[in-house]
Amino acid sequence: MRRKLIHALFRFLFSLLTKMEVHGIENIPEQGAFIIVSNHLGILDPPLVFAVLDSQDLTAFIAKKHKRNPIFRWFVNGVGGIWLNRIGVDTLAFREAKKLLENGGALGIAPEGTRSPTHALIQAKTGAAYLVDKTRTPVIPLAITGTENAESKILRLQRPRITVKIGEPFILPPINKENRTRDLQQNTDEIMCRIAVLLPPAYRGVYANHPRLLALSDDDNYLS
Repeated sequence: MRRKLIHALFRFLFSLLTKMEVHGIENIPEQGAFIIVSNHLGILDPPLVFAVLDSQDLTAFIAKKHKRNPIFRWFVNGVGGIWLNRIGVDTLAFREAKKLLENGGALGIAPEGTRSPTHALIQAKTGAAYLVDKTRTPVIPLAITGTENAESKILRLQRPRITVKIGEPFILPPINKENRTRDLQQNTDEIMCRIAVLLPPAYRGVYANHPRLLALSDDDNYLS
């Protein structure tokens, strides 16, 4: 019941306070496990994704530092958020995420691990690729623009323009134990380039000239 209430509240607030456009919602499967991977611009990103995707089992990793805020904690616990310690490897959180996906749930991850200070993509961590490999879960790229300064505009009684683009699901190749580090990095780059190709050039950051991004940009079938 709390999940439905939070979802309805977020959707109402984003519709009221912002000019929101969503493209590619048809790429979200009606059932079955999947992992949403997205860029991370601001504090509004997690509730935005939750408002856009009408999935009964969707949740996300949330940094444990926010657990001290009782209001934030109420919302996160209400949607089954997974508290993540960003210092080191949080095996408990990954175990909880793995169980969620194995039971057919959906999980949102920002592979960069934190909000980008430049608003363009920064070097991603390999955690998302690792979890995908352990669960063999389809991955769906999601690109956000406009949330980097949305709070300040709302406070000035302006309606910021926010755009969400959702790409097609894809499957990452298995990690070879003999080349684990290399394969994890290649799969992480694949994830980030799939996000980057959905973003305007100014948001592509460290992946702007990545060969895989250039190949995806030249693929008319992928961008159509």
